[in-house]
This record gives sequence, structure tokens and C-alpha cells, in this order.
Amino acid sequence: MARVREQRPVSEARQQATVALLDAAEQLLYEVGYAGVTTRAVAEAAGLNHGLVHYYFGSMDELLTQTLARFAEQLAEALEALYADPHLSFAEKWRLGSQFWVEEPTSRFPKILLELLAMGWNMPSLRTRLTEVHAKFRAIFERHFSQAMRDYGLDETQIPLKVIVAAVTSYQLGLIVEGLSGVEQGHQELQAWIQSWIDDLEAKRVPA
Repeated sequence: MARVREQRPVSEARQQATVALLDAAEQLLYEVGYAGVTTRAVAEAAGLNHGLVHYYFGSMDELLTQTLARFAEQLAEALEALYADPHLSFAEKWRLGSQFWVEEPTSRFPKILLELLAMGWNMPSLRTRLTEVHAKFRAIFERHFSQAMRDYGLDETQIPLKVIVAAVTSYQLGLIVEGLSGVEQGHQELQAWIQSWIDDLEAKRVPA
């Protein structure tokens, strides 16, 4: 009988070091951008020997890939929690979500997200993960927006769900890019126009 290889538990010291390195990579992405995320810079920010980056992750590409995976999971959990909240109407959920992208384009999450996207343009190894990230966010939007469309009595043959989701993801990304570039003209007006449309749908909604 083949001997089953036991998987050794990860030591607490290793767990702390890997988390510190991931945290450092995120912080550098926010402060200086992906071009400044080097092995030495990450190690110094984490307060660790730079050799530990390759010891624990094998390469900077893998460290950045894991940084993306962890960051995307945090964003997805926050997005899911918002749209799954039973105490908020869909109109209120949209208001809270869209206000963040309009009012906080240079905050930590939008800035790091865009830096990770930019990394994917130059790192083929990261591109597949980015595709998975987009698919994860689209799935959350499709699930909750589909329910909202049914609640509002919208005909999907007239307003296709995939078109709505593509418009929303493009809308958010556009706000981030322009916001980080200091371009804010029309953002509040666009947000108000969309919110007014959704509020009107909410007001006409027939309770289940």
C-alpha cells in the first residue's frame, strides 16, 4: 500500500511572516505603485530579511499573485455582504456601493485594485487570476441584480442582465481611473441620475 504523505502544519512564525509580506506588498502598491514593489522593498516594509520573500513564495510573481488573490477575496466578501444584507433595499445597497467609488477613488481599495490590474497587463502569469477576479465580481452582481430586476418587474429581453452588469463594472472602473487621475467632472451628476432611476423603480415596486 502506498504510504500517505502527511502534510505538516504551517508554523506560526511562517504564518506571521507570510502575512507580513502580503501586507507589505499591499501597502507598497498603495503608496508607490506596482513598479516600486521589489523584493527588497517588500522585505524592508515587512521588517524581514529579503531572502524570505523567495523562501516563502518562490518568486515575486507568486507573492503578487497571492496578494491579488487575498485582496480580491476581501473585496468580494465586502461586496457580497453589502448586496446580501436583508435589511437594506436594493436602492440603498446601490447608493452605498456607488458612493464609495465616487467619493473615495484614491482610498486604499480602489488604488490597490487598479495597481493590481496594471500588473496584470505586464505579467502574463497574473492575467489568468485577473480573469478569475472579474468573473467572481460579475457573478456577485449577476446574482443580486437578477433578483432586483425580477423585483422591479424589468423585462430581461429588453434590458439584458449581462448588459447591466457590464455597464456597472465599466462604470466603477471608469470612476476609479478618472478619480485617481483627478478627473471628477460629471461623476456626482451621473451617480445622482442612476440613483434617481433606481429610487423610482423602488418606489413603484409591488411588495411580494
